[in-house]
Amino acid sequence: MYARLLIILFAALMPFLSTSASKGLRKYPGGKYYIWRYTLKDKQGSPYSIGHPGRWLSHKSIERRRRQGLAIDSTDLPVNPRYIRLIERKLDEMSRSKKRNSIEWKVIGTSRWNNTVLVRANDSTMLHRLDSLECIARSQQVWTSPDSIPQMVKHPYHQTFNAWDSIKGELYGCGKEQVEMVVGQRLHNIGYKGKGITIAVLDGGFQNTDVIPAFQHANIVGTRDFVYPNSPYFFQETDHGTKVLSAMAVNEPEVLVGTAPEANYWLLRCEDQQTEQPVEEDYWAMAAEFADSIGADIISSSLGYNEYDGYRGYYHQRNLDGHTALISHTASLLAHKGIILVNSAGNSGMGPWKKIVFPSDAQDILTVGALNTEKKNAPFSGVGPTQDGRVKPDVMALGSPTALISGRGTVVRDMGTSFSTPIVAGLVACLWQAMPQKTALEIIDLVRQAGNSFQQPDNIYGYGLPNFWRAYMIGRL
Repeated sequence: MYARLLIILFAALMPFLSTSASKGLRKYPGGKYYIWRYTLKDKQGSPYSIGHPGRWLSHKSIERRRRQGLAIDSTDLPVNPRYIRLIERKLDEMSRSKKRNSIEWKVIGTSRWNNTVLVRANDSTMLHRLDSLECIARSQQVWTSPDSIPQMVKHPYHQTFNAWDSIKGELYGCGKEQVEMVVGQRLHNIGYKGKGITIAVLDGGFQNTDVIPAFQHANIVGTRDFVYPNSPYFFQETDHGTKVLSAMAVNEPEVLVGTAPEANYWLLRCEDQQTEQPVEEDYWAMAAEFADSIGADIISSSLGYNEYDGYRGYYHQRNLDGHTALISHTASLLAHKGIILVNSAGNSGMGPWKKIVFPSDAQDILTVGALNTEKKNAPFSGVGPTQDGRVKPDVMALGSPTALISGRGTVVRDMGTSFSTPIVAGLVACLWQAMPQKTALEIIDLVRQAGNSFQQPDNIYGYGLPNFWRAYMIGRL
């Protein structure tokens, strides 16, 4: 699950990590279910037109593309609703032919960019037989319900910080080192703190961010859950996203100040904590497309995958080409829609996989590895290159450890590329605020150029530790 992929830390450190407690297990509700992904053959006959994108994209999304000279193309068109109706009609016919009231099915999601449809049902035979429809190019089972899931536990939170969490006279408080290591304070000093930039945070949960006082002044403009079924307790899921968000959005002088305290934030849940299965790539794609549609400028994603429950050998390192995995294919499109993806390299460096995970192999994104306080790579940080020889990770930031706010509202220090990533994402927002005329690809290039290993990149540090003040100065030339 999540901990296995992104907070994979060796056993000796486990007692020091903050984790979400669960009170036993409960049977998965409703019995056995399955989810299949159907890739459609085309978008012919669609009622949508690239000449009228305002039907499904916000003005902010369209304007972001116009500003960067990016055209709306066929990948942007929604899935043809006629094909969805054909799928629903076929499912209805099959369920009626079985003459059983216990058959349940539902279309639970679509992806514009991948031209796919997700269907959930409690009869796998029906799902398999949908292949006979002319509109379907291929199909794949991507989820099976687990036998049991953890009990939900409500976690309390602190209204105030501990006395030892404050560093008197130090603006950034416990976050001083992580901000200054990438020279982010110099952008802040001249007024660039992310104002006007929208960051979509893709994660598994944002525990207590609706009530923790440290987030009350954060510009959280919306939330959305893409995991099916949606959680009835959106703000009681894992606090992994809470920690990620805190590295950017918190503005508590002398305690913790994030790297983009004036940016706007959408909190998008797309990681299923109950299992680890391929459908999470679909949820991620749906979240990324939603971020595009509402006009997000940056996606900060501390999610990554390379193995799944019950899908042994699903991926191999040869698949790290930026296109084979659905999630990586989706990620590789983002910069060409005008969005910068900042994604964690993954924490597989000490395991048998060792390399970056999907979608950190994507093209035209910023993949972030983790450094320790001595500016050496953290041993758990995933390494490159990609299968097609691109340098990965792109840049590094402090991730061993990072100062954060936990779901209990306290300052903690946690480790992982999950937490070096938002440090970079927040300062990308500040840099783009300073240079709004730049395109996503140009900002990505500036950040790489500002790395201390830009002239001699490698596959451990990538282009190195970025100096965001230097990126700003290069960009002004």
